[in-house]
Amino acid sequence: MKHWITQRLIIRPFQPTDADFVVQLLNDESFLRYIGDKQVRTKQDALEYLENGPLASYKLNGFGLNLVSLKKDSTPIGMCGLVKRQELEQPDLGFAFLPDYCGKGYAYESAMQILSSMKKDLDLNSLLAVTLPNNLRSNQLLMKLNFKLIGSMELYDTMNNLYQYKI
Repeated sequence: MKHWITQRLIIRPFQPTDADFVVQLLNDESFLRYIGDKQVRTKQDALEYLENGPLASYKLNGFGLNLVSLKKDSTPIGMCGLVKRQELEQPDLGFAFLPDYCGKGYAYESAMQILSSMKKDLDLNSLLAVTLPNNLRSNQLLMKLNFKLIGSMELYDTMNNLYQYKI
């Protein structure tokens, strides 16, 4: 799997050694509020999440969610990548960052790298994104990335904004 280095970030596939960070990120209050409770409470839960989520997606789809860390000191700060959900015809962009790293352009920087890779490496010409209508930061980020709001859809018993990105 590919690694990317941007101006300030390292974006790489998740590894089992990232389990402690996964516990921290998936239990952050904003993750729980805007993305959902993945029931990841322990390191073992995180290892199972990684094995059945990102690691399985890499094998099956050739892409998945990636760890995002700071280039200067390798501090893990979030995740960004593509997800293929059964409920959606196309892959969708997913991202989540710890609160201390929100509002600093890291999500935009990592998402731009993922979109660039999508064009070059995956032969995809369109992506989707779903987010809660009240998740203002994510909605604004998607519009800044040139995703277009195309409607809404129910996903996991909740209404979400549905966006599309076309090359």
